Amino acid sequence: MAEPARQGRKKELRGPDKVAALLLAMGKPAASRLLRHFDEAEVAAIAESAAGLGVVPSTMLDDIVNEFAQRCQTGSNLEGSASEVEKLLSGVIPADKLLEIMSQVRGQSYQAVWPKLSTSAPNAIYQYLSKEHPQTTAFVLSKASPTCSAGVTAVMPTEQRDEVMRRMVSITNITSTALRLLETTLNDELLVAARRDTGPDIHARMADIINKMEREQMDSVLSSLLAHRPKEAKIVKGLLFTFDDIARITQEARLKLFDQVAPERLIIALKNCDAPLKELILSSVAARSRRMIESELQGGAPSSQKDILKTRRAIADLALEMAERGELEIHARDE
Repeated sequence: MAEPARQGRKKELRGPDKVAALLLAMGKPAASRLLRHFDEAEVAAIAESAAGLGVVPSTMLDDIVNEFAQRCQTGSNLEGSASEVEKLLSGVIPADKLLEIMSQVRGQSYQAVWPKLSTSAPNAIYQYLSKEHPQTTAFVLSKASPTCSAGVTAVMPTEQRDEVMRRMVSITNITSTALRLLETTLNDELLVAARRDTGPDIHARMADIINKMEREQMDSVLSSLLAHRPKEAKIVKGLLFTFDDIARITQEARLKLFDQVAPERLIIALKNCDAPLKELILSSVAARSRRMIESELQGGAPSSQKDILKTRRAIADLALEMAERGELEIHARDE
């Protein structure tokens, strides 16, 4: 349960996050037997972590613990939510203690509902809100970002849009209990459900598979795909991102990326690296870290090619995850 040194932001999971992910992956029967060995504070920490996990890719589950790879590597993602936590803990701890933990968890878990809603597709939000009372729709859109709300109202019929806008003008605050219930419902019925139903499309799935290949295999597959399915090949190629592609992103994006990479991981990734790319990457880390990394590269112990490739792939995956969260742009280039 001790928190290890963080090697990234949220996606580089902390100790309790890893425990929560594994317990959710196991399912209730096995997890329940394990949870009985934790004390109250640890159960609360696991519940809090699990509620905020969101989508955990199967590839990340593989990295958490290698001996679970065969069970976790099913090609599907794992979804952590407050409702899943409550199911997991039900019957394991006393009902009054569960109520207390879940009250605290939900209070922290749904604070991010509105930013997440604001990045959702306007059509999906409209389809969901079209079944709700206009007053509810008006309140939800008043809490979402202006860009999101404008996108949703743009797909509404004129009469409905005008009514919702009139109601927004006179919107009033609601009680904290009602707000929490609304946030809970939006998260579980709209945000989580949408992620489960959508999943990665076939192009993204293929890109994820190709990204894991050796360079020669990757080039061969892309050449074959280009010859037989040129349109699909173009889409897949646009989704690919390898360690070498770090040279193609902007310096600003590189600074953000390597701010989230621990120096010890970067040392492994830079071993046997081409000089131009190595210099480009070293110019994107702090001066103190650069001196330490260069010293280790000159006199440190060698790493296996397998470890080097695995670390480079992890850094490329981190870049993709940060791009998905809107934290950096992986297709923009420096002038």
